[in-house]
Amino acid sequence: MANRKITWTKRATLQFSAAIDYIRKDSDQNADTVKLRILNKIGEIAEGMVVHRKDPYKKDNDGNYLYIEILKYRIVYYATSEEIFIIRIKHTSREPKKY
Repeated sequence: MANRKITWTKRATLQFSAAIDYIRKDSDQNADTVKLRILNKIGEIAEGMVVHRKDPYKKDNDGNYLYIEILKYRIVYYATSEEIFIIRIKHTSREPKKY
């Protein structure tokens, strides 16, 4: 499968930046590690190398809203054959909400 385009929503971009900034308060090295691992995993999604799981918190999920968890972060995305939309990134300790 060819690489699909990755598009981040404004919300996901802000959530990701806030998470990295929060980690950076304690450790620049840990922030860089988490950032790199998450971005690499998203790249694997675009290449079709990740087993996809349907997001149980999405109301009326047509099967295209999927998620992965990495380093205690839950990444929700919408997948088409051409593009991946990163919808949200939240720490798994935060209460998940249906959307």
